[in-house]
Amino acid sequence: MILIVDSGSTKSDWIAVDNKGNKLLEKIRTKGLNPEILSEQKLKKTIKKNADLKTHRKDVTHVFFYGAGCGTDRGKEMVFNALKEVFVNAVIKVEEDTLAAVYGTINHDTEAAVVCILGTGSNCSYFDGKQLHQRVQSLGYILMDDASGNYYGKELIRDYYFNHMPENIKIAFGAKFNLEADYIKYNIYKQPNPNAYLANFAEFMFLNKDSDYILQLIKKGIRLFAKNMIMQYKEEIKTVPVHFAGSIAFFSQDLIKEVALEMGFVVGNIERRPIDGLVAYHTKNL
Repeated sequence: MILIVDSGSTKSDWIAVDNKGNKLLEKIRTKGLNPEILSEQKLKKTIKKNADLKTHRKDVTHVFFYGAGCGTDRGKEMVFNALKEVFVNAVIKVEEDTLAAVYGTINHDTEAAVVCILGTGSNCSYFDGKQLHQRVQSLGYILMDDASGNYYGKELIRDYYFNHMPENIKIAFGAKFNLEADYIKYNIYKQPNPNAYLANFAEFMFLNKDSDYILQLIKKGIRLFAKNMIMQYKEEIKTVPVHFAGSIAFFSQDLIKEVALEMGFVVGNIERRPIDGLVAYHTKNL
């Protein structure tokens, strides 16, 4: 049994297949396994909590794990240790989530492309057809992550408190969420996964896209992301497409294409979840 995992900060999708790519179990979903947010002990606890993973733990021969927070040696080691304790018979490989986005969006194994993630967090890399190149090291959700779910969550809450929202949007936003200051601060400063908590607010934007305020808010984030991340590859984007993965990218693809025209890059594929591409890649390259 081969496990292929696409893990963000909010959730992790697990697919179990045989060496021909045939699905062995229904898709498994656990909470996100970001080692920048969770301790190694909590990573292990989250994995062991799932009944299917626990039942089949000794049947697993390979685990290919792609995750947010796994771009550093420390993050990879934490996740590797947690997986090895559960899947004792498996060969385990841990990579950063950007590589999952590459394999899940490129049109063939050696296609060169700039590949972006816009989900709970955000990131951008250049894949030259063989290797991944990262020009900006992520400093996490507080300092970076433009155009991500947690970025938009912060912007919405700030606009609500600073009275920058149109009145009708402010009323709708206040009716949908608990916006008491103590409750917000408790979830941000006292609870695990504050970035995922903030990202929960982003859904509101896509339910209210008829508002000019919302459209401008989404475009503001995409422009920032393009300026700070995509434009790090200003020479590469002259000749290669820019692919996107993640829910924020999927639901704002019309606005991404508008910003692309403004800033001079070509949008390629936009995939909400890249895991299907990962299955095809790994079963072909075992």
